[in-house]
Amino acid sequence: MQIRVVWVTAILIVCSRGGVRAQRVVHTVPAADKVPTLIVFITVDQMREDYLDRFQPQLTRGLARLSQGGAFFTNAFQDHATTETAPGHASTMSGRFPSHTGISRNSAGVQDPQSPYLGDPKYNASPFRFRGGTLTDWLRIKDARTRALSVSRKDRGAIFPVGRAKQSVYWYDPAKGRFTTSSYYADTLPTWLSKLNARAVPAGFAGKSWALLLPADSYPEPDNVPEEANGKNFLFPHVAPSDSAAMFRALPGFPFMDELTLRAASEGLRAMRLGTGPQTDVLAISLSATDEIGHNYGMESRELHDQILRLDRMLGAFLDTLFTIRDSTRVVIALTGDHGVTPTPELYAKRTHRSAPRVDLSSLATRYRMALAARGVDSSAFELQTSMLDIDRAAFARVHVSADSVVGAFAAEAIKVPGVLRADRVSSLARDSVRDPYARRWVHSIPADSKTALVISLRPHSVWGSSSAGEHGTPSDDDAHVPVIFWGAPFKAGRYSTFARTVDMAPTLAWVALTPPTEKLDGVVLWQAIR
Repeated sequence: MQIRVVWVTAILIVCSRGGVRAQRVVHTVPAADKVPTLIVFITVDQMREDYLDRFQPQLTRGLARLSQGGAFFTNAFQDHATTETAPGHASTMSGRFPSHTGISRNSAGVQDPQSPYLGDPKYNASPFRFRGGTLTDWLRIKDARTRALSVSRKDRGAIFPVGRAKQSVYWYDPAKGRFTTSSYYADTLPTWLSKLNARAVPAGFAGKSWALLLPADSYPEPDNVPEEANGKNFLFPHVAPSDSAAMFRALPGFPFMDELTLRAASEGLRAMRLGTGPQTDVLAISLSATDEIGHNYGMESRELHDQILRLDRMLGAFLDTLFTIRDSTRVVIALTGDHGVTPTPELYAKRTHRSAPRVDLSSLATRYRMALAARGVDSSAFELQTSMLDIDRAAFARVHVSADSVVGAFAAEAIKVPGVLRADRVSSLARDSVRDPYARRWVHSIPADSKTALVISLRPHSVWGSSSAGEHGTPSDDDAHVPVIFWGAPFKAGRYSTFARTVDMAPTLAWVALTPPTEKLDGVVLWQAIR
C-alpha cells in the first residue's frame, strides 16, 4: 500500500531528565485511493463498556466482530457530567464537549416549536441549539458530494450526530408508528422511507412474544425480581400489546425496535447509494432499545442480558448485508455508547449491604422558590434541573437579594441529603483538574454563557429519584464509562487500556478520511489505534 508522510501540527510534549521538551511528530496516512468511502457510526444508547466482557462468551456476531476484530478502547468515557442522551450524542461526532456544543442536558436539547414533526405537529425537533460543526460538515467542506443518513428511535439520537447539517435525518414517532422527520429538514419523506412506513412493520409486532433467545439456564440472572418494571410484568416471556396503537407506543421497550431501526438504516443506505462514490459518506445509527430495557429492568436483569445478545445478532445480520453490497476495505465502523447506567439501587443495597439512596431535591427547591417569591424574586429565576441549579442574577439584583448567598444556603442544605456527595459552585470548579474527575466532567458540561451556578454530584451508586430500575445522568464512572471501538482497514485490532474519550472519535475518523476539522476540538486523534 502506498503511503505519504504528513506532518502533524500538534506538538508532543516529552518529559525527560533534562526537563520538558517539544518534539515534532510524523505520521503516515493511506493514499487517497485507500480513504474510506463510507463511515458507519453506531451509538448504542445506555451501553456500558463492561457488557462486552460480561456477555463475551455468548457474543457471536456483530458485537463480537467489532470488539474482537477492531481497535477496542476499554478505558473510554463520555467525559462530561450530564450523562444523558442529548449531550452524549452531540459530543461523539463533533469532537467537542457539551460546554462547546451547547447541548448540556436533555431538557435543553432538540425541542423547537418552529420545527414540527411531519404529519404530527404536536411534537417538534431541530438542532437549533447545537453549536459548531460535526464530522459530516468537515467532510462536506472537503467534498460537497458527501451525504449523510442518520436514523434512530429518538429524535435527539438522530439529530445530534450530524449537528445542524440539513441531511437525511429520521426517527421513530411512537404516536404514529412510523419513521418521520421535522420541517427543519424537509417537507416530505423520501420515497424509500414512505414505502417502509407503508409496510406497517410496527403493527406486525402486535401480540408478538419476546421470549429468551437462548435456553433459560444460559442466563445467570434470576427472572423473578420484583424491583424490575415497577413490580409489573417482570417475568419472561414479555408479550407485546395486541392493539396496534398501543404497540406503537410500547415498541421502544422491545428488542424489535432495534430490528426496525437497522432495517431503516439498511434501506436508506441502498436507496441513497451511500458509499458508492469517490467521496466519504456517513451513516449514523443510534440504537435505543438497550436504553429503554435498561431503564425498565436494570443492568443486572435477564432482560438486559437477552437484549445484548439480540443486539449482537441483529448487528451481525446488518454487517453481513452491508458487506455484500459495499467493499469492506473501504468501510470504517465506529461504535460507542451515549452513556452508561447505574445498578438498581435497591438491588445494589441488597447485594453489598451498603446504602444507595434515590435522591430528589425538588421539594427543597420548591421551598426556596416560595421563600424567594415572598421577597419578590420571580420563580423562574431559581430553577433546579435535577443536578444543575440555574440562577437569573439580574432578577435577584432587581429586588436586592444576594444570589450568591441563596446559592450557598441551598448548597449547604443539599449536601446534607443522603446520597449527595458534593455541591460545587460553578465559579469554583478547578478548570485544570486532572485528578478530580467530577470537577473535570462538570467543567466539560457547562457552556460559558450558562446560567448554571451550582452543580450537585451524587455518591457512587445513588441515582436521581425515579421509579425506573436503571438510571443514569451522573458524573460517576457507572454512567460515564462506555466502549469506544474502531473497525476497518485503517485500524490496528486489539484492546487498548489507554484513557480515551468519545470526543476523540470524530478527530480520529477525520484523520483516516484525510479530512481536517474546521474548528477547534476538545478531542484528539487516537494515534495508537491507526495502522
